[in-house]
Amino acid sequence: MLVHLRMTVPEDLSPTIESLLVDDDRVTNVVVMRGVSVQPVGDAIEADVAREAASDVIDAICATGLPKRGGLAFNDVDGSRFDAASEVGRAAPGDPDDAVLWGSVLDRARTSARPSATYLAFLILATILASIAVITDSAVLVVGAMVVGPEFASIAGACVAVAFGRWRLAAHGLARLLGAFAIAIAAVVLLALAARWTGLITAEMVTRPRPLTGFIWHPDRWSFIVALVAGAAGVLAMTTGKSAAMVGVFISVTTVPAAGNLALALALWAPDEIVGSASQLAVNIAGMVIAGVVTVWVQRIFRPAARA
Repeated sequence: MLVHLRMTVPEDLSPTIESLLVDDDRVTNVVVMRGVSVQPVGDAIEADVAREAASDVIDAICATGLPKRGGLAFNDVDGSRFDAASEVGRAAPGDPDDAVLWGSVLDRARTSARPSATYLAFLILATILASIAVITDSAVLVVGAMVVGPEFASIAGACVAVAFGRWRLAAHGLARLLGAFAIAIAAVVLLALAARWTGLITAEMVTRPRPLTGFIWHPDRWSFIVALVAGAAGVLAMTTGKSAAMVGVFISVTTVPAAGNLALALALWAPDEIVGSASQLAVNIAGMVIAGVVTVWVQRIFRPAARA
């Protein structure tokens, strides 16, 4: 597996970066196009590097000062068919499935900390689905709300930021998460009050025994254990690019369902369910953050990033 590098390089830096790439057995397909870069003025350089070594090579390039004076972009190569691809893979220790492109991981952490109308819209819609699941006692809708909820991106981003000591970035990510949940819960409270006023829902619909969804507001030790496992799995999937595993994470923890139950409990004033739902929400977020931070720390021990 390869990672393709594309750089715009000032003329005075070009020989240094060219030599760095050509002399590295883990790099192949080095192409230098002199004088073709217009902004910034200079050369364009491209190369392919074994995925296992991509972070090391990118860090070495960044150490030359290129990010401040030029540009570096990189992406996974979906397919390749030439003998040198196998040779650079053998020159790089480890397995490509274990490789982490820390630059991409940090970029995703930065993105997850920025406010987004789309993110908020998905969380509100997911919380609405969760509240309907509570009213109808539908396990299927609970799963649907879990999958629609976008909250894990913020949690994973905050975990990465904490592990790298980026405290401001971590604070922004957690603030985005908690602020979005507050807005989503408030929106569903208003909808629930309107539904109660029209007679569409009643307090009894929420407080009655719910065999399929009652667990949402009954946190226990297993809630925390599941959050730990899901947090570790989710962050591992994000850092290694295994997006298929994320679905399992989404439907393992009850953050969004707890938010939906909390909103209904507030609107219909069910104190026991308010406390239980808020506790479930807090337990899930805390468990995922703890496990996620530890996961990134362990990955950095075995796959260190030269630059934080």
